Amino acid sequence: MVQKIYVKDIGIEGINPPEKVCDDKKCPWHGEIRIRGLLFEGKVERIRRRIALVTFYRYYYVPKYERYMIKRSKIKAHVPKCLDIKEGDEVIIGETRPLSKTINFVVISKK
Repeated sequence: MVQKIYVKDIGIEGINPPEKVCDDKKCPWHGEIRIRGLLFEGKVERIRRRIALVTFYRYYYVPKYERYMIKRSKIKAHVPKCLDIKEGDEVIIGETRPLSKTINFVVISKK
């Protein structure tokens, strides 16, 4: 008998679910987490204990000098067990409820 794999629809178009299955409660595809709020695309700087440090850049306009300045942000995000993420990968992260003291984001997919 073929076992069906349950994968939630997270409500974001253009992002396909992972092929692996996990039992992580903090996974947006197989767990209890819902994606709401902001989405960012960034590069993984390091991974430790299923926590990724994701860096992304954005342009900020400075009216005094009439120029744009590049700002860098670093965000900690939870990495579900079903995603194979390594340092240097481009990923998409989404905002969730607070998962711990410093983590409010979860990795949705590789880019």
